[in-house]
Amino acid sequence: MFRHALLGLFAVTLTVLTGCREPETVEAPPRPAVAVQPQPAQAQVQSYPGEVRARFEPELAFRIAGKVSKRMVDAGERVRKGQPLAELDPEDVRLQLEAARAQVAAAQANLQLAKTERDRYRTLLERQMISSSQFDNADNTYRSAAARLKQARAEFDVADNQATYSVLRAPQNGVIARRSVEVGQVIAAGQTVFVLAADGEREVLISLPESSIGHILIGQTVEVELWSRPEERSVGTLRELSPAADPQSRTFAARVSFDAEEQRVEVGQSARVFIHQPDQVALSVPLSAVSSEEQQTFVWVIDPPTHSVVRTPVRMGAYGQDQVTILDGLTADDWVVAAGVHMLVEGQTVQPVDRQNRSVTLDGE
Repeated sequence: MFRHALLGLFAVTLTVLTGCREPETVEAPPRPAVAVQPQPAQAQVQSYPGEVRARFEPELAFRIAGKVSKRMVDAGERVRKGQPLAELDPEDVRLQLEAARAQVAAAQANLQLAKTERDRYRTLLERQMISSSQFDNADNTYRSAAARLKQARAEFDVADNQATYSVLRAPQNGVIARRSVEVGQVIAAGQTVFVLAADGEREVLISLPESSIGHILIGQTVEVELWSRPEERSVGTLRELSPAADPQSRTFAARVSFDAEEQRVEVGQSARVFIHQPDQVALSVPLSAVSSEEQQTFVWVIDPPTHSVVRTPVRMGAYGQDQVTILDGLTADDWVVAAGVHMLVEGQTVQPVDRQNRSVTLDGE
């Protein structure tokens, strides 16, 4: 019995002593993190779809107003220099010409009458039968009639020229790119009737997004590929860049000139322009490695000796399907966390692993 009492007292004492000990602190293991190194980015080649256009595309219009009575060509037709394209109703022009001719005849008759009167007054003046002021009045009437005849003849010449303006002719060889009127339509002087794509140099019209404007310069060398000849590329030059964006698409129109003499290029063909940007070739990382906060883009770089993550700001370039170009902020020797970046905090210790969950030995450990 005494033996059992001693055993009980020992058990109670052991329990009290055990309860007075401080609990041991168990540190959580480092969180696994997929670590990758930035890879050299391929040369950035951005492509833009476009349409083949003529270098010179004059808008053709009548020099006088009238009603369209004939239209000889349609959009897409090839025309020659001097070929009639459309004609206005000539009746109004003919009436104006007849009116101008009648005014010339009236002015001639008036001048003849004024000349006869002046000669009569000169004879009377020589005989001293009238005063000098009376002769001066007759002489001024004659001079006025002569001026009126000159004016009438000028108006007749204008009306005569306008008679030829009723027929719109092609100023040079080319293709009708657009037609804007129909027969029977009344148009004003200077209103566009056709747009002519003149023969000669060809260009590609493309639209550039606002994000690309700062990296593209006028005079930059590009490559042009026609959809009908995907295996052939021609060297081109960015000739023109609009200073203002289109109000609807918010893109900037650009024209690329290229050598089209060796191959037949038709207006309206589809093309693609490739713009190389070698100055921006740097490193690339997975899209999943990039985060953004308060308009600051950053990645998590692993410190090799301590395996702690450091928030590192970067400057990005163009996006790819699963990669993004880093222009500034990283080196090729850095190790970057490529997954689960939204769960990290500054200074957190991680266990670098690859995408197969195998441990990775960092350079510099």
